[in-house]
Amino acid sequence: MTQSSAQKKRGTGEPTSRLARTGWICGAAIVLLAIVVLVARWLVSLEGVASWMTQYPGESELPVNTPVGFPAWLGWQHYLNLFFLVLIVRSGWRVRTVQRPPAHWTRNNTGLIRTKDKPFKISLDLWFHLSLDVLWVLNGIIFMVLLFSTGQYKRIVPTSWDVFPNAASAALQYLSLNWPTEQGWVNYNALQLLAYFSIVFIAAPIAIITGLRMSAAWPKNAATLNKVYPIELARLLHFPTMIFFVAFTVVHVALVFATGFLNNLNHMYASNDSAGWGGFVIFAISIVVIVGFWFLAQPIFLRPVAALSGKVSK
Repeated sequence: MTQSSAQKKRGTGEPTSRLARTGWICGAAIVLLAIVVLVARWLVSLEGVASWMTQYPGESELPVNTPVGFPAWLGWQHYLNLFFLVLIVRSGWRVRTVQRPPAHWTRNNTGLIRTKDKPFKISLDLWFHLSLDVLWVLNGIIFMVLLFSTGQYKRIVPTSWDVFPNAASAALQYLSLNWPTEQGWVNYNALQLLAYFSIVFIAAPIAIITGLRMSAAWPKNAATLNKVYPIELARLLHFPTMIFFVAFTVVHVALVFATGFLNNLNHMYASNDSAGWGGFVIFAISIVVIVGFWFLAQPIFLRPVAALSGKVSK
């Protein structure tokens, strides 16, 4: 067999092999999920477990004077967070995987940012990623101020230890396919509460702190600080945090559509507790905008924007 024939044979067999592996992985995942569901359904049928779930139905009692419903500002913050997050993940993935960037950006050393240091040079993808990070952090600061000034934080901050057994109860209900009753307009179930708390108060700060450590803004000559917080630790945490954000978003969107999507979308996009189509229409338009910016985030469009604050070179 000639070398070209062998290459053709390998080229023909490789996609088939990859497809077979994907099929085996999907099949194994389905079997595993079926086993988990069967075990969960068996557990909830036990008298002791059923009694425990009666004591812990899946949600904790809210503090006094907790706001009911979602104000319009929360809907806007929710959308802007999604908008920036999608583009941050896209640009971050390009920074991680693109070996030959299409362009580079060098900051201007004039005006308000004039320094004695030599201007740093980064890829256009990294410039876009860092710019989005700044906007995301600013949006997060506004979100935090409004969250605590309006009392909305009470909906996503645990105030009692019973949140943990209630979260376990809610998880068991999900796994047994007997899902908890949804009443997000008034109160999240305990599993949702812990998930939102983790995203807002744990994952987001980790993403910011690790991203700052890896950026050029971090002081390079602070020997003690760099020893206490080495860049290797930041790199170790930053990528898994992104994966956590993506996994949360996928599960979150799936549950929104699986537990009454019209009602849920009206909560977050139309600020009302109804089953009309208003929230869905706004949601659909918002997705079109995100998809549009996803495709517009190309070098041909990013170069002129980046040139406003620095020099762009190939």
